[in-house]
Amino acid sequence: MKQQKSISEKLFAKLQAGDVSALSYAIRAIENSEFESAEIYNRIKADIGRTAVIGFTGPPGVGKSTLINAYIDCIRSADQRVAVVAIDPSSPISGGAILGDRLRMAAHIDDPGVFIRSVSNRGHLGGLCAAISGIINLIDVAGWDVILLETVGAGQSDTDLTDIADIKVVIQAPGLGDDIQAIKAGILEIADVFVVNKADMPLADRAMRQLQAMIDLRDDKNNRVPIVKTVATEGVGVDLLKAEIDLRSQKWKVVDRQARVKKRMHRLFAREVGRLMERKLASMNQSEFSQVYEKLILGDLKLNLLVERMVEELQEILGD
Repeated sequence: MKQQKSISEKLFAKLQAGDVSALSYAIRAIENSEFESAEIYNRIKADIGRTAVIGFTGPPGVGKSTLINAYIDCIRSADQRVAVVAIDPSSPISGGAILGDRLRMAAHIDDPGVFIRSVSNRGHLGGLCAAISGIINLIDVAGWDVILLETVGAGQSDTDLTDIADIKVVIQAPGLGDDIQAIKAGILEIADVFVVNKADMPLADRAMRQLQAMIDLRDDKNNRVPIVKTVATEGVGVDLLKAEIDLRSQKWKVVDRQARVKKRMHRLFAREVGRLMERKLASMNQSEFSQVYEKLILGDLKLNLLVERMVEELQEILGD
């Protein structure tokens, strides 16, 4: 009697065939940490890292979703299939999220060559969500030509994009900050391409000059970061943005894909371990925490030694 295939084997076969329903199911499994997720990870690990991930970030109000919507038009005109993962912030009170990017990209919902997935960050800081690496890997396995990633974009510290995206597009708009805004450390330092969107507004040229001044302060003078002016609502400048991204995509293709994936997983694994440890410590009752606190104050417990011991134990577990 022929052995029946497991759900994950069937799922993996459909994923490789580009089945959208299978992709949606697998993403939901990883998001919810369902029992299939471990098997899914094991089956896709040798098949990932083939598709470049283009990340879009920037503060609220710069028109990220509108620009991505226009960029999708450029990709589809080149007869490429594109997947979009849009991260929306979750409420710290209810835990819910609006997930409104599907509405802003409604023109592409019925296009079979466009896959749009809005996900909640579930309180995860840094602009992304904890499950993002798995989601990106699943889309990669499903064979999409281009993966676009839109972050929450809540501020200067949303730099987790560097852990996931191969090409980082940082979007600014005129009149969103003072003169110092353009040279702040953080999100502006991760850009491979800058975009000044809403370039038909007043102060657009001023925003361009501020960004250029920041670029001139960078240590790497040989790696110049381009600045593209766009008016996303009219599609102006989007073709120039695509040309700059395509140029960097060609450079990305020569990178060892497995090394890139390992680096991506390493950094995200470290962040996730830290996040889970923080949650575990926060859930300690007062008496347990008081004992730890007293040992730290008295010097009986060294925090750095404690962390080193925990890492050693983790390495032993991973080595088994």
